[in-house]
Amino acid sequence: MLGLTPASPAKPNGASDGIIKDGTDASFMADVIEASKVQPVIVDFWATWCGPCKTLTPAIEKAVLAAKGAVKLVKIDVDKNPAYAGQLRVQSIPAVYAFVNGQPVDGFMGAVPDSQLKAFIEKLVGPAGPTDIDELLADGAAFLAEADLAGAGQAFAQALEIDPENVKALAGLARCYLHSGDLERAAELIAMVPAGAKDASLDSVKAALALASAPKSETSGLEAQITANPDDHEARFELAKALAGQGNLAAAADHLLIIIERDRAWNDEAARKQLLIVFEAAGPMSDVAKQGRRRLSSILFS
Repeated sequence: MLGLTPASPAKPNGASDGIIKDGTDASFMADVIEASKVQPVIVDFWATWCGPCKTLTPAIEKAVLAAKGAVKLVKIDVDKNPAYAGQLRVQSIPAVYAFVNGQPVDGFMGAVPDSQLKAFIEKLVGPAGPTDIDELLADGAAFLAEADLAGAGQAFAQALEIDPENVKALAGLARCYLHSGDLERAAELIAMVPAGAKDASLDSVKAALALASAPKSETSGLEAQITANPDDHEARFELAKALAGQGNLAAAADHLLIIIERDRAWNDEAARKQLLIVFEAAGPMSDVAKQGRRRLSSILFS
């Protein structure tokens, strides 16, 4: 996973913080390529001397804000940041590109009327879609199950437009950022959950974030130790934690179950306790949890 430069998450009330930002060549991978894997990102290449830019930029900002979090805008001054403009062969400005899933998918050159801007964004994010929050949450969950972070992020962002404190939407969007490797944004979204709120999806993403935030261990050395001594429970336990931190929860569960099968009481049942954290991080209805619990029951009651 490429390292990201996190920014504040978009505020559900449609404020420009996080939705519109100034980008640079240095932050392009984080602000555009990686961010577009969660939701569509529009890039506006401009310069201070460009007359049409002075017309287009405020118009496109207005259109992006009207989309209420469904799309983000990154503005890049080509004089100060020429690298990606050159790679995209920008020959005149203003030049606007839309990115989805890390790839440019549409664009145009020059100032255009508001109606064309609106159509450009609607084409990018699709029709207005469902306004029922339960339907949006179901769509978000379905997109997440298919590893479509852009679709899931858009659905959860729209749900937050309806209910800015919706726990499932905040947890869902946090999971999108967690999957994209942006742990800071995921943590910021979890911090926005109202005090005392409870939900299985919130508990799950909190557990996943805790695993991902734990100090990382090199797996190759641990794997070599286990190959040399399959009963090295300490090495296997550390390997399971490292794999869980990488998001490979199925492999982590496998190693923890091996420890339990060979010595269920090892280290005050540390493997079983860690396994329950892995199940929670994966989600109670996940294959990792369901299959793992069946294997655990078989081990404990055999």
